[in-house]
Amino acid sequence: MTVATVGVHIVDILTRPVERIPEGQDTVLVDQIRLTAAGAAAGTAVDLVKLGNDVITMGAIGDDELADFLLMVLAKRGVDASRLVRRTGEQTAASILPIRPDGGRPSFHVPGANLSVTYADLDADVLRRAGAIHLGGMDVTFGLGDPAFFELLDSVRSSGTIVTMDLLSEMPDLLGMARAFLPHVDYVLPNEAQALLMTGEQDAESAARALLADGPLGVLVTLGASGSLVVTEAGTEHVPALKTDVSDTTGCGDAYCAGFLTGLLHDRDVPTAARWGTAAAARVATGLGSDAGLTDLESTLSLL
Repeated sequence: MTVATVGVHIVDILTRPVERIPEGQDTVLVDQIRLTAAGAAAGTAVDLVKLGNDVITMGAIGDDELADFLLMVLAKRGVDASRLVRRTGEQTAASILPIRPDGGRPSFHVPGANLSVTYADLDADVLRRAGAIHLGGMDVTFGLGDPAFFELLDSVRSSGTIVTMDLLSEMPDLLGMARAFLPHVDYVLPNEAQALLMTGEQDAESAARALLADGPLGVLVTLGASGSLVVTEAGTEHVPALKTDVSDTTGCGDAYCAGFLTGLLHDRDVPTAARWGTAAAARVATGLGSDAGLTDLESTLSLL
């Protein structure tokens, strides 16, 4: 069963550990530098493949060397990137992330071609045949807020396709626009800051309840080291994080989405699928970059 990821594709350039930006022309030696396929669609796609899924990804990239690298990495990881659209004259989205010793990740980011994605860029026939669709970063791919795309999502959901969605930014205006997707998805997975900014609520559970009222079947709010909050009409459950040696938190949210969706595709209930997501995030936190530490489903579930 194919999973389609739709949305944000980024090249991440990461280095650790970084305690300061050097003055002038000074050089600071670091332990590691990596380039990875990242973003709420590309990073999640790589993790989904590692967890045993067949994955095709859709979105827009530039016509530059970063795009060449991104396509190479996605192919190497087993992701079908044949439906990615290359924009002439545009830059591929990229981030530079100097990772702090505690795993924190400030960033420098160019949004690039992600901002130009529209429904016309997607292969609707492939989406109709997918067993699941993950929408990654609908707050910044706002061109996908198209009634025709909403109609397609409603159609595939009525046929049994699972639709999940997560977000990228912490910009209130963009997050507010992303709420338009909620009646057309099954599960939305914001982090705590995003949930609060989207709703204006003061705590994660109230925010999740407000988002649930917009129409999805469930809202899963990731809480960093505190785990996640799972809210459905059946009730609220807190899923604790797993203890792990944190090297870098980049991509933990993408891994959580991949683990959660994999759990659903294995017919697990929502709280159990959230624990699969928690385990995937814990694996990724042990290395540098959005796919580090995650190898396969069996070793991931061994953490539970």
